Amino acid sequence: MTLDGFCDHTAIIPDEEIHQHYADLLSKAGTVLYGRITYQLMEFWRTLVENPSGEKSMDDFAIVMDKTPKIVFSHTLKNVDWKSTKLATRDLEEEVLELKQQSGKDIFVGSPGLIVALTKLSLIDEYQLCVHPVIVGNGLPLFKNINHRIALTLVKTKTFSGGAVILYYEPIPQK
Repeated sequence: MTLDGFCDHTAIIPDEEIHQHYADLLSKAGTVLYGRITYQLMEFWRTLVENPSGEKSMDDFAIVMDKTPKIVFSHTLKNVDWKSTKLATRDLEEEVLELKQQSGKDIFVGSPGLIVALTKLSLIDEYQLCVHPVIVGNGLPLFKNINHRIALTLVKTKTFSGGAVILYYEPIPQK
């Protein structure tokens, strides 16, 4: 996201270090949840598996993305043909609660709308916000339509040489 809180993949330029970080992260993922729009944007990485760009960090990320299990939540998609992907058959809450019962790897959420929906359901254990040193002034705010205060605890940070920072937060349980 941008420094002013907008989700805009076109406003940032991920460098080799960021691609490597997310390739490492996804290689350990149990699954990544996407909405239709973000999923269709992520399909770009399939093209790099088939026709590598020659930029190692991007090509390596594409390979990891291709293998990472993905679940897509959509009211309009009737099927998906990416081998590591399936359409959700239950609603978001049911699907996530079942995934959380399974032992093992982390569940990542890659779509702003799903992050908001899961925030409202109190089903996010940790927020990892990668903030890029860019101000765009408008766009899709990450926490659109959150109507209540949610207190968080900063658990760690990671700074990249290009100026991006990942902020790791855990929600403070409400009393």
